[in-house]
Amino acid sequence: MPHVHTAELMDGTALARRVLGETADRAAALTRRTGVAPCLATVLVGEDPASVTYVRMKRARCAKVGITSRHVPLPATTTTAQLVETIEGLSRDPDVHGILLQHPAGPGIDERAAFEAIAPEKDVDGVTTHSFAAMSFGLPGFVSCTPGGIMRLLDEYDVDLAGKRAVVVGRSAILGRPVGMLLLARDATVTYCHSRTEDLPSVVREADVLVAAVGRPRLVRGQDIKPGAVVVDAGYNAGNVGDIDAEGAMSRARLITPVPGGVGPMTIAVLLSQTVDAATAQRGLAP
Repeated sequence: MPHVHTAELMDGTALARRVLGETADRAAALTRRTGVAPCLATVLVGEDPASVTYVRMKRARCAKVGITSRHVPLPATTTTAQLVETIEGLSRDPDVHGILLQHPAGPGIDERAAFEAIAPEKDVDGVTTHSFAAMSFGLPGFVSCTPGGIMRLLDEYDVDLAGKRAVVVGRSAILGRPVGMLLLARDATVTYCHSRTEDLPSVVREADVLVAAVGRPRLVRGQDIKPGAVVVDAGYNAGNVGDIDAEGAMSRARLITPVPGGVGPMTIAVLLSQTVDAATAQRGLAP
């Protein structure tokens, strides 16, 4: 019988476990050295069930790695001005080392204004324009967590990006755009696709590395994956479905991230790793 090709899965769960273990060791060492544990403040506006679940999960992971979690719940009626004031207070608080604003922040909130209230040295989620500029210019700073997790996965599987054609489907400020900049910094040739891209399949077919981050289930057809491509599915939709037709892609891609268990675990791992980085820097210590 003819051999049927099947892509290798990029195991984000296993890599995240290792990153979290290293983070726990660094957090413990910092606490022993300074007497102060790293602290991540989580800000949640309203009681959206998915957001509540995400925050609870992040706080649980904090506890496992020795990071103190300070939860700041705000009512759904919170205004942009009130949210900004809360975040500015956390930015001034020396006992808080990292700030996470759970997004989406809800209707009526100017989310960009809220993000910009986060002090750059505490932007461990990599959502401010300061962080985006630092990523784009290769300067010290914090990367957006999901793009940062994607890059760590690519490194883990020895994906050589130099000279490769990378296609990013999605242009959000915290995922699509920054991951494109990180890929560009590794000498990939980057194309962004979005809702107004004409003939998306033809662009996808040219991708040596494909990152789907648009939030539309199975938008990318398996038959359009270039044979031997590296496929990163950063989408997560109802029913544990990504943005890529995984079943069809498995027979064409060389490497592919599963949904779930690929990009998702790495997002939280990078967030907590960067929280320890922030606490270390704010204590005036070398990483």
